[in-house]
Amino acid sequence: MGPQLLFDLYVLLVGLIVGSYLNVVIHRLPRRRSTVLPRSRCPSCGARIRARDNIPLLSFLLLGGRCRSCGRPISLRYPLVEALTAALFVGSLERFGPEPEMVIAVGFGCLLITLAGIDYEHYLLPDLLTLPGLGAGLLLAVTTDWISWREALLGAVLGAGVSWIFAEGWFRLRGEEGLGLGDVKMLGMIGAFLGWSGVLVTLFLASLTGTLVGAAFMIGDRMDLKSRLPFGVFLALGGLVALFFGPPLVGAYRSLLLP
Repeated sequence: MGPQLLFDLYVLLVGLIVGSYLNVVIHRLPRRRSTVLPRSRCPSCGARIRARDNIPLLSFLLLGGRCRSCGRPISLRYPLVEALTAALFVGSLERFGPEPEMVIAVGFGCLLITLAGIDYEHYLLPDLLTLPGLGAGLLLAVTTDWISWREALLGAVLGAGVSWIFAEGWFRLRGEEGLGLGDVKMLGMIGAFLGWSGVLVTLFLASLTGTLVGAAFMIGDRMDLKSRLPFGVFLALGGLVALFFGPPLVGAYRSLLLP
């Protein structure tokens, strides 16, 4: 086994461990509980989870996706977040190399995964994550070579501004909420990290996937036109795609318009 493969494996394991912690944040932050103490417990029966049952991914498989104490199903969100975070770590290493940019990409991606998990379960995008994330994106643009501060500022303004205009226009036309302010702040945060082009890719992909999922649910009689979708999940998906593939996608789109 070569040194590069060993390093990839190490990064993968670190990603799994971080993903396990993100699950704790997703579960506890909306409930305003400490993400450090006490030790994890089963959400169904309250039994303390043993160390051997808290190994990322592996424990879920060995337990057959059920709590050892009460036998109730464990949410698929837990292994999914762990696997996504591990993929984020390895993907960032391959995309950016062992450089400071990798750390930025990992931190940004972890923010997106956490926000998606919270929004999926609670229809909530906490200011405790979006606003510091927005500030961090702007600060990194000033202090590092991630993107220029002009790109970051334009991205933040464009992301928050476009989504706010849409939300306000929808409310005035329909008299009901289309996008929440949490979505506005999240898209502003994405813009601060990825610039204006990242906002466009994110918004396009989020709108497309959200529409497709909503249509599929309506066809299956699982929702109607007044049902809510956690749009933060689709913003997170679009943001992750934009993080890794944004410039090539924008370049391909430009080539179609200006061959």
